[in-house]
Amino acid sequence: MTRQSVYIGALAIFLVASVMTITSIVKPRWISWDSETPSGQHVHFTYGLHRRCSSLTGTCEYFPHTQDCHNDRYFCSMWRSVGFLMSFAVVIEGMTLIAFIVVLAGGKQKREQGWTVVSGLLLLSGLIQCAAMALIAFLYENDDRFFPGWKLDISWILCTTSWSILVFLAGGIAASAFLLPSEGGYELIPDTEREEE
Repeated sequence: MTRQSVYIGALAIFLVASVMTITSIVKPRWISWDSETPSGQHVHFTYGLHRRCSSLTGTCEYFPHTQDCHNDRYFCSMWRSVGFLMSFAVVIEGMTLIAFIVVLAGGKQKREQGWTVVSGLLLLSGLIQCAAMALIAFLYENDDRFFPGWKLDISWILCTTSWSILVFLAGGIAASAFLLPSEGGYELIPDTEREEE
């Protein structure tokens, strides 16, 4: 297996993880609650990073509003921090995509030395998403608004899967840098004139 095939495979897996990251931001389903009224009507509430949805109104609204933060600034600060961290992770993922392209297009030397940049960016993005995931889990466990019946939903799962993949990729690329032999390439032509002297 060559380093180029390692980078191409890692890039494909990275793109899948990036789609998961973006989907987790866009889809307002980090924490949700399902129930039925005594009349049998299904009630569903979801919280996303930037929107809150309700099946009662059938709409989604911006979240958190100023009135949501009036009595509980701690919750709002934490929730907005998660939104910032996830957006920052997408920026780092964009930088990682550029690093992949430079390493793949740069030839043998870039592939042999570019692993530090690519692995570092993958690890950084993974750690940022891990922090965002942990903050949501902390709020879910400790905030009074999430009483029994609320659950961590698909966006949280996508984020968790995404950061796990990114950290695994960082380790895999770093391991391949040490375990794979150097790619074949041009060899230096011996200087016969110097050897004769």
